[in-house]
Amino acid sequence: MPTPNPPAPEPEVLAAFEAAKGFMPVGEGLALYAAAEEAGRLGLPLLEVGTYCGRSTVLLAGAAREAGVTALTVDHHRGSEEQQPGWEYHDPETVDPELGVMDTLPAFRRTLHRAGLEDHVVALVGRSPRVAALWNSPLALVFIDGGHTDEHATADYEGWAPHVAEGGLLVIHDVFPDPADEFTGQAPYRVYLRALASGAFTELPATDSLRVLRRTGGGI
Repeated sequence: MPTPNPPAPEPEVLAAFEAAKGFMPVGEGLALYAAAEEAGRLGLPLLEVGTYCGRSTVLLAGAAREAGVTALTVDHHRGSEEQQPGWEYHDPETVDPELGVMDTLPAFRRTLHRAGLEDHVVALVGRSPRVAALWNSPLALVFIDGGHTDEHATADYEGWAPHVAEGGLLVIHDVFPDPADEFTGQAPYRVYLRALASGAFTELPATDSLRVLRRTGGGI
């Protein structure tokens, strides 16, 4: 029996994703969308940690619209370590000219407006651990794509993975097993290994640096 084609975003959603600032390749984005659409069938919200300018948020919002649920996205909008001035992923256009610090919130709001998806997203502006400490509802999907240090990646996992509902999905971006990628992907890789070792999650097919795991047990 042939494998069915995975769900794909509407053309305008895909176009908005490709037009937005961000770093996620199209192939990984399509895999994220497929995971979000599947998870949305649980009838629970989809949550992303690490908004930046809304590139991947567009895909979660498109999937949320299809499922009749809400996409949530968590970020302090001051940029992660590798996005600060002097680092490889810094974009001067994201700096507030008055304050001289990064502020990606305006770019994110423009991204959502242009995509016509504002009504399907709730932006939670704050640091992930502090927002997670206030959260007490189950989630269909948690997408971890925040800071790439062990401190931040671990805090994102410990704060949000417990809220993934039974049958829901935990998605982790920038998982690079090669030690040469210590700064860009080793912390997410260690979180991914921890999730597998917990016995709470079962791995689904990966797409490049994107890992998808389904909750099949309790704990983290």
